[in-house]
Amino acid sequence: MPEGDTVWRACKRLDQALGGQELIRTDFRVPALATTDLSGQTVLEVVARGKHLLMRVSGGVTVHSHFRMDGSWHLYRPGERWRGGPDHQVRAVLETSSWIAVGYRLPVLELVATDDEASVVGHLGPDLLSPTFDREQAIANVQADPERTISEALLDQRNLAGIGNFYRTEVCFLLGLHPWRPVASVDVAAAVDLSRRLMKANLRNGAQVSTGIDRPGQRTWVFERGNKSCRRCGTKIETASIGTPPRDRVTYWCPTCQPEHL
Repeated sequence: MPEGDTVWRACKRLDQALGGQELIRTDFRVPALATTDLSGQTVLEVVARGKHLLMRVSGGVTVHSHFRMDGSWHLYRPGERWRGGPDHQVRAVLETSSWIAVGYRLPVLELVATDDEASVVGHLGPDLLSPTFDREQAIANVQADPERTISEALLDQRNLAGIGNFYRTEVCFLLGLHPWRPVASVDVAAAVDLSRRLMKANLRNGAQVSTGIDRPGQRTWVFERGNKSCRRCGTKIETASIGTPPRDRVTYWCPTCQPEHL
């Protein structure tokens, strides 16, 4: 699932290409928006809010999308071949005189009034990548349920927005936290700070890296490395599902570097 840094980079590209430009053609390929036409409107800005993408258009309208597991936006020049997937996976086409933005496999695509964006993102906690990130509120949100596992608390977008399975898994490893460790026994400030630091560092990368080595097969400590040897101690990395369906996710940890009991 794309995480906050991936959405932030997508927003930046879309904003640079479409911001301030008039839409000359729009094509929404979802039933609820089949008759919607935003041509003649101007794209004011494209911003990220956690894992949500908000494209604000003149006339007080926002195009709200969420990538979930494999959604994406691609940019093409007029006449360029689209390469994001087959045509039946296209959910939106937004065209200006210079660029065509194509949304693929977007499970969430809707129009909301810009003044009512809170209806789709108001439940989110502080955005880790926001320049006005409210650190104290994020820490307080995570600490509000001391018996919850740190894994679930970090992944809960109501606590802090943007962190996904990659970051929560790698942060737990780097801090030596067993995934099922209760929040009450964790230095929550350290977990929040490290999550933000890693995400901000990866804004410059095309890939998510936690080891400091941006090469295939060497970018992560434990994430998606189940049954492989821990890079630090050689112990076999374990995997299990954590959380309540349908919000459960596979997590990875080293039982030596991340002991269950202190």
